[in-house]
Amino acid sequence: MFNILPPRALSARRLAGLGATRDFHHGLLAMSTRDSGQSSAGNRDSKYTADKSERVRQVFDTASNRYDLMNDLMSIGLHRPLKRLTLEQSGVRAGFSVLDLAGGTGDFTRLFARAVGAQGRVVLADANERMLERGRDRLLDQGVFNVDYCLATAERLPFASKSFDCIVCGFGLRNFSDQERAISECRRVLRPGAPCLILEFSRPKNASFAQAFRLYRSTWPWLGKLIVGDSEPYAYLVESIEQHPTPEAVELMLSDGGFKQVNWHSLLGGVVTLHRACA
Repeated sequence: MFNILPPRALSARRLAGLGATRDFHHGLLAMSTRDSGQSSAGNRDSKYTADKSERVRQVFDTASNRYDLMNDLMSIGLHRPLKRLTLEQSGVRAGFSVLDLAGGTGDFTRLFARAVGAQGRVVLADANERMLERGRDRLLDQGVFNVDYCLATAERLPFASKSFDCIVCGFGLRNFSDQERAISECRRVLRPGAPCLILEFSRPKNASFAQAFRLYRSTWPWLGKLIVGDSEPYAYLVESIEQHPTPEAVELMLSDGGFKQVNWHSLLGGVVTLHRACA
């Protein structure tokens, strides 16, 4: 059974406002207890995988308290219109069920929760408990109640097959220890024809612009030290962008993972890429 984050202590007014929408077994999001694991032969239990998972955990433990502020500062606020554009490309409608994978503090969850309405449902899933707690508290403070919170890794999603009408993943793919397996899991839990949208950093192809972006992101560890008190999470961020596969390679991974209608759009001069594929 997957681990749902317990609700924060709420006032009587908030509890009344939650009503039936806090019922975990609401509608189509009642999940099975099946083990979604792969065979041991397919499990990449390498030292690299373990080391990367632990490093990512430590990075987000450190960054969680100032995560949203740093996002605004590093992107000059541009991550917000990019996320709205992703929502517009999703085709999500009222009543849909959506998985916000590696959803962090819930920016995408808030947008999609409004789009699916009271009859729909969004699951905010993240592998880092501190980030998930911060996202839960933030969304409840904003009056967003049609959300479930799930502590889970992308490589081992604890959901029944064909559970969701859409998956969105914002700036999380590069942090997955096994990207191919995560993509396979995404396809498994999507209904046939449902879209998966991945918004992720990329590297501009124009040499001059690429150099300018490289210089700009080299300031992020310094900014992290100033704002968060630790440069390591943002040194990791810079490193992860450099090591992340090209958009063409991600497109191939999605196709190899069984997705159809795979395409991608380069945004902000190639600094960010929006991938869209259908199960």
